[in-house]
Amino acid sequence: MGQHTFDSRAKGAKRADINRGKTVLHRTTPMIDTGDDAPDFTVPLANGDVESFTLSDRLDEAPIVLAFFPAAFTNTCTTEMCTFRDRLASFEDVGGTVYGVSVDLPYTLNEFRERNDLNFGLLSDERRELIEAYGVIDRWEPRDIRVAKRAVFVVDADGRITYAWVGDTPKQEPDYEAVHGAAVDAA
Repeated sequence: MGQHTFDSRAKGAKRADINRGKTVLHRTTPMIDTGDDAPDFTVPLANGDVESFTLSDRLDEAPIVLAFFPAAFTNTCTTEMCTFRDRLASFEDVGGTVYGVSVDLPYTLNEFRERNDLNFGLLSDERRELIEAYGVIDRWEPRDIRVAKRAVFVVDADGRITYAWVGDTPKQEPDYEAVHGAAVDAA
């Protein structure tokens, strides 16, 4: 399937809704929670170049922080990613790494990295498979654009979620100390 694959082990079920007399199928996926297996995936990694990233191939980098954010170049997302940039050494001190995750194209994410001097990779979920697998889909009206909810997951070396957080609003940032504490505990 190229650079975009998604593990079918993820939770989810199809349901039918009636919409103006037409049946529309929606895939509903509950948010992944602490103790769950992290859904495996392969997506483009924007790290100055564009490479392929498969979670299961990177578990030796654990603890892995997956920081989902709605869109590059927006105020809160820029603040969040720059905060992770400024705190990256504390994650590296426990053997961990941070990856931002957005539905933006990898080329956009590389530009975002460059303009903000981000020293970690950004994962492009342009096909919206990760936000569905992790249960963190937000819809921006009126055009029903699907983006990531602001969320953070910590994945340990066994591929288990050891920390899960999702913001109540797009402007809510994570508790960075709690994320770091979870990375320490998962190390």
